[in-house]
Amino acid sequence: MAAALHALSAAELHGAYSRGELSPVDVTAAVLAHMAHWEPHLHATWAADAEATLAMARASHQRWQQGQPLSRLDGVPVTLKENIATRGVAMPLGCAASPLVPAADDAPPAARLREAGAVFIAKTTMPDYGMLSSGLSSFHAQRGALTRNPWDLRKNPGGSSAGAGAAAAAGYGPLHVGTDIGGSIRLPAAWCGVVGFKPSAGRVPIYPPYIGRVAGPLTRSVADAAALMAVLSRPDPRDATRLPYQAIDWLDLPDLGLTDHLRGLQIGLWLDAGWGLPLAPDIAAAVQGAATCFKAAGAHIRVVAPFATREMADGINRFWRMRSWLDIQALTAERRERVLPFIRMWVAEAAGYSAAQVFHGYSQFAALRDATVAACRGLDAVLSPVAPANTFDAQWAMPTNDPLRAMEHIAFTLPFNASEQPAISVPCGHTDAGLPIGLQIIGARHDDLGVLRLAHAWEQMRAPLLPWPQPPH
Repeated sequence: MAAALHALSAAELHGAYSRGELSPVDVTAAVLAHMAHWEPHLHATWAADAEATLAMARASHQRWQQGQPLSRLDGVPVTLKENIATRGVAMPLGCAASPLVPAADDAPPAARLREAGAVFIAKTTMPDYGMLSSGLSSFHAQRGALTRNPWDLRKNPGGSSAGAGAAAAAGYGPLHVGTDIGGSIRLPAAWCGVVGFKPSAGRVPIYPPYIGRVAGPLTRSVADAAALMAVLSRPDPRDATRLPYQAIDWLDLPDLGLTDHLRGLQIGLWLDAGWGLPLAPDIAAAVQGAATCFKAAGAHIRVVAPFATREMADGINRFWRMRSWLDIQALTAERRERVLPFIRMWVAEAAGYSAAQVFHGYSQFAALRDATVAACRGLDAVLSPVAPANTFDAQWAMPTNDPLRAMEHIAFTLPFNASEQPAISVPCGHTDAGLPIGLQIIGARHDDLGVLRLAHAWEQMRAPLLPWPQPPH
């Protein structure tokens, strides 16, 4: 049975457009119609403008008819997280306190995708200021919208790229762009059962840049993530932290049956984060099972001991609290009251921090970076859980739902923001309840393509996954 238009991959769309078998207009209309069935239940998008979207699709169709596509992604539907500026669209950052001022320019990821001819479907939702691993948002709550997980509408998609994860799993076209400072791409990818790639810091130009922040793909397949990276990684001078541009062959993903590129690799297995929530047995079993598959393919598996500490986690938490407290204090008293109460409770303690406490907190980024790099030394890659716990109630802010225990679920993801290493979440199976489990694959700093190749190999080794969720009738 042929896939529905909304479910076609970027490569399938490129081929069909090249052969004149499909039009970007028809594909875009199919995605918008599919979204219309899901959105009353899922609430994954914001600022959707069907007229503007179809205009982009018509322009793409004309380019294809003239034999002048702008890139392999010309006419391919894409969503962007709402904190990635798109020209003429306001950027609420998930928070009711944000002024709704239209952005003057595209941020680098949006600029690259517009240059490539991609069709902008919508912005995707996020929690207040991106500081929750949840779909909970004071801004979207104003319109009665709570982003939910398409696998079970009672469950959370995770965050902060909440809408992107939900949209990818629900089939709002093949390509979605999120951001990540501590797990915000990989966590929703794991809990929504999709691929979420956090590139090496600086690989994808972003603006504004700040410590740990990256933009990257959320897709249904590694191949689509790679196709998106080919565009997102193009240079942009606005990001002062960007890496020198490399013309990487992102689509060079060898099939496992044709090569033995896993043979002899030194791969770490990291199941004890050293702090945070205990690892759920079903997640541990799924990741252990993945390691067994890599071993059977010829890799050498070595257990990685805990390397992060509670001091590192608590210090980074203090720094993030202070940064967010300063942002909130800069608001008028009336606007401060609009910020999600959970966020206000989380930052409140920062009012009493000393300069020494904040500086110590900031220094823990470097401490965690050094510990992470040392733990990965001599390894080609590391396998680990993405999150220690399965997804949680849609109404909750995070798995603990406790502002005093706000970091407990990011022990496996945060280290690789600090170390600037590439890390990907790839579906690894399902719980007994049919909810997704994610496998994290981490590579050496700047070996982004190597991580994608390992993830592509895993897609070929793993057992078949459950069918994608469908909208309620």
